Amino acid sequence: MIQFDEFRSYCLEKPFVSKGFPFDQKTLVFKVDEKMFALADVDDFQSVNLKSDPEMAIEFREQYLGVEPGYHMSKKHWNTIVLNGQLSSKIILQMIDDSYTLVAK
Repeated sequence: MIQFDEFRSYCLEKPFVSKGFPFDQKTLVFKVDEKMFALADVDDFQSVNLKSDPEMAIEFREQYLGVEPGYHMSKKHWNTIVLNGQLSSKIILQMIDDSYTLVAK
C-alpha cells in the first residue's frame, strides 16, 4: 500500500508540479499548469483523488473495488482511490501518471 511520503514525493517528481492548500490546511493539492491532478488529506491519508478520462474513470470503478466516484469532485472526471490495500502501489502510481498526463496536455 502506498504511504503518504511516497505519494507526495512521486507527485512532486513530475515536471512543473506545484503543491498547496487552497481549500483548507489539511487537503494537499498537486497542480500542473495551475490545474489540479491529485488531492489528499495530510492528516487522515485514507484515500487520494485523481483526475481521469471519463471512460477510464468508469472502467477503474468497475475493475477495482477501491475506486469510487470522486468525493466532493466531478464524478465524471475524478475518482477517489481508497487506500485499503486492495490496489497495489504500482497501480496507484500508474493512476497518478495518468492523471498528471491528462491535466498536463
